[in-house]
Amino acid sequence: MPARTSRLAPRTFATLGVVCALLILTACSGGGTSGGGSQDTSSGGAASFTGTTLEGASFDSSALDGQPAVLWFWAPWCTVCRAEAPDVAAVAEEFSADVTFVGIAGRGEVGPMRQFVADTGTGGFEHVSDVDGTLWQQFGVVSQPSFVFVDSSGQTTLVPSGLSADELRQMTKSLLSS
Repeated sequence: MPARTSRLAPRTFATLGVVCALLILTACSGGGTSGGGSQDTSSGGAASFTGTTLEGASFDSSALDGQPAVLWFWAPWCTVCRAEAPDVAAVAEEFSADVTFVGIAGRGEVGPMRQFVADTGTGGFEHVSDVDGTLWQQFGVVSQPSFVFVDSSGQTTLVPSGLSADELRQMTKSLLSS
């Protein structure tokens, strides 16, 4: 009997460790669908918004009406956002003739947001400041990074997680066939 107890103890600790790790990962995901899945948040004019760019200019998404767009929700202190930024910049450049990319910077102040853009080389597309989280809330974004894909009819699809370059490229390409 004591030998059996000593075998169970390591298994029990291992099981508890796995359960704790899963709980932590679930808590950090911030909600939405799991595994990089997408969530249709479409409602006609849901993609309409106004804001202020990081340079202080007015931004009105109505200029994008009838055109596919990718909205990238990021925060200046987010290490995952910083890591995926070169891929976002590359895919934005690759599709620049057909799809408009717009960064929606939140959960920080404008100064660090500007520095993030300079540091990450993502200045090839417009970034809108969302210090108070209004746009994040409008699109159902609860964690960063997240993406909202807007097709030419205004239908939106939320991806509440980061994407690899290949996943981002594929999702962006799918906007052109809709």
